[in-house]
Amino acid sequence: MFKYDIMHTTIELVIGFIALLVVSRVIRKTQIKQLTPFDFISAIVLGELLGNAVYDPEVKIWSVVYALVLWSILMLIVEIITQKFNKTRKVIEGEPAIIVRHGQIDYRVIKREKIDINNLLSMLRQKNCFSIREVEYAILEQGGEISILKKSEYDNPKSKDMNLPFKPVYLPVSLILDGVILKENLEAIGHDEKWLVNQVKNYGIESIKDVFFAEWKEDEGIHIIPRN
Repeated sequence: MFKYDIMHTTIELVIGFIALLVVSRVIRKTQIKQLTPFDFISAIVLGELLGNAVYDPEVKIWSVVYALVLWSILMLIVEIITQKFNKTRKVIEGEPAIIVRHGQIDYRVIKREKIDINNLLSMLRQKNCFSIREVEYAILEQGGEISILKKSEYDNPKSKDMNLPFKPVYLPVSLILDGVILKENLEAIGHDEKWLVNQVKNYGIESIKDVFFAEWKEDEGIHIIPRN
């Protein structure tokens, strides 16, 4: 009985592996990062179908192969539809969203896309952009990646290209996140809340709660983005 189970599982895994390999070759993306949420869910469904065949003795491998083939055909149909009819791409694949426009964070867009300021800063750092003030435009792509266009003063050419003397590099420090003062960071740069309130008022903002994000950089001072 044990030998039969091993043989049966081996056959199912081999057949399932070949079926998934064929599916992945027929429906393929150039890079994993280009997967849309729909593609990601489809991959989970395909893996679940194969898992059911291996671990559930009542599910026959041939029924799973049929399900894999049918699901692949449906995915191909969806791809053909999105290629031939542009208007369907927005519904099925989504569309890029501009979350930073002219250096200002679009609060409505990041709220709609369910991104908080910490997520945004993390994605910027992954693009070697350590301060929001460097960004002219930031676009959230359909696959969840972020594309940025830096302001001209922060873009190439760099100092070494112009034979200019190197300046010390300072890491920006977040002071306000979504209307809340980060007291530890404020103390770390040697200032208090009274100073911060005055800085905010100098920007024409009356209340800390009206500030969506504020950061401090040693060589450039404070940078404030209002909630608008």
